[in-house]
Amino acid sequence: MKLTRRRFLQATLAASVTARAASEPGLRIAPFRCDVTPPVGHPLCGGWIKPVVDHADALEAIGYVLLGAGQPIVVCAVDWEGIHNEAHLALRTALAEAAGTTPERVAVHCVHQHDAPMVCLRAQELCDAEGDNLQSVDRGFFGQCLDRGRAAVRAALPKARRVTHVAHGEGRVEKVASNRRVALGPDGKVRVMRGSSCRTPELIALPEGLIDPMLKTVAFYDGGEKIVACHYYATHPMSNYGGGHVSSDFPGLARKRRQQEEPGCTHLYFTGCAGNVAAGKYNPGTPEARVQLTQRIYDGIRAAEQSFVRTPIGRVVWKTHPIVPEINPVFTAANQRAMLVNKKNGPANRIRPAMVIALMERVARRVPIVLSALHLGDLALLHLPGECFVEYQLRAQQLGGSRFVATAAYGDGGVWYVPVKEEYPKGGYEVGVAFCAPGVDDLLTEGIRELLRT
Repeated sequence: MKLTRRRFLQATLAASVTARAASEPGLRIAPFRCDVTPPVGHPLCGGWIKPVVDHADALEAIGYVLLGAGQPIVVCAVDWEGIHNEAHLALRTALAEAAGTTPERVAVHCVHQHDAPMVCLRAQELCDAEGDNLQSVDRGFFGQCLDRGRAAVRAALPKARRVTHVAHGEGRVEKVASNRRVALGPDGKVRVMRGSSCRTPELIALPEGLIDPMLKTVAFYDGGEKIVACHYYATHPMSNYGGGHVSSDFPGLARKRRQQEEPGCTHLYFTGCAGNVAAGKYNPGTPEARVQLTQRIYDGIRAAEQSFVRTPIGRVVWKTHPIVPEINPVFTAANQRAMLVNKKNGPANRIRPAMVIALMERVARRVPIVLSALHLGDLALLHLPGECFVEYQLRAQQLGGSRFVATAAYGDGGVWYVPVKEEYPKGGYEVGVAFCAPGVDDLLTEGIRELLRT
């Protein structure tokens, strides 16, 4: 599917100008889910770790359709590493068609596990042109997943339940999240990244750094019955990975445990702004660590649910805000093309430049990244793109004032990492693969401010 400026603007500008409200009696919700587990041999993490050998557990796309607030609204969480550019629009369009709505009223987010697919269709086209079987995604498999998503939504709609109340709560998660950018040199620059796993005593001993320790949950009720629960927490969701063993990893396993306990309620998990946050301080990258991290996320979910404040659903508003960021000037078409065609480079150093080129082409066509927010009375569910730094999530909570704000990042992944502008001079891995220029901070912050303004 080709992105066009006209198509995107038609889809986004109308929703950014008008937001629809719903009256309580007509509001209904239709949860859906489908399997999106890649087959044996499929690339994982965009083609730069070992492909699928076997399946530790299944990957799912789980979401809900909200009916009765103007055109239907669709929100979906996918157990994949990332969905970028045209692929993101294709999935939003597929779900929109099945729900009877438009793509600008669909939010799709990845949980960002790494033993999972990463999809950028234009990047794969560029790789195919090199003629040496450089693969990041099987397009046939992706097409099958689009079909499964459509079918799941269509099957869910006749079973929609009324929504009378919404609940919110939060629970502190202990010994999971830690900032990756805490090892600074005397010049104030990042000396080494404390990654998703870490066995270096010096790095483990460093403080947690800036994180959001709270797991937030928002749930929809039909009378006294909980029917959908959405959980939000900001950390990279990897424990031990890279061996080709597909898994939803510790957040997915915690979600599945809660789902087994409450089969009548659909549970979703969203990764918040975790671009600079991971479990490295508490994760040596062992199978045992996955079990411990799963328990800690599960405990956070239960703590959030136990703190629930339940209120009548009230007013429902959907808002969107488009942005077109500038490309990070360290990337040029020439230097990225040179990396892509250099067959001496490993897959990561060829496929990633193809993804940079895909975003360059998109920005040249002025095709926007779409931010969105779902307002449920005094609650706001904020939807952001890529690997936003945790500062954006904390900033959104400040801008929300007294309102409860739950943030999902890892929407359209075409932008990759999204640091705040103060972090660019510090360098480090995340800045080195930030596809957007520092001005993205102002664009994103203004978008958040606008979306939270009601």
